[in-house]
Amino acid sequence: MFISEAFAQTAASGGTESSLLSLLPLVLMFVVLYFIMIRPQMKRQKEHKAMVEALAKGDEVVISGGVLGRIARLGDTTLHVEVANGVELQVQRSAVVQVLPKGSFK
Repeated sequence: MFISEAFAQTAASGGTESSLLSLLPLVLMFVVLYFIMIRPQMKRQKEHKAMVEALAKGDEVVISGGVLGRIARLGDTTLHVEVANGVELQVQRSAVVQVLPKGSFK
């Protein structure tokens, strides 16, 4: 009385096409995310790595804390940044954010 009879319906003939079309928005979102987020981040990482490898004694740099200084000594993974006369900070190479033009740190 309360339950109506259910009849089996035949499947649509384009079942594989509809499943491919349902994946299309997911694929498009991944492509957009790649070009908007992933690719620029990889480019910035590559530029930072090249900048850190090119550091030399006497370069004027900004380290991650916002401290300005001149590179006094270089090591394999660390460098010593002179921030004032007789004051040196030992930091990791990856802490260098920017290399300044010569003469900007006095």
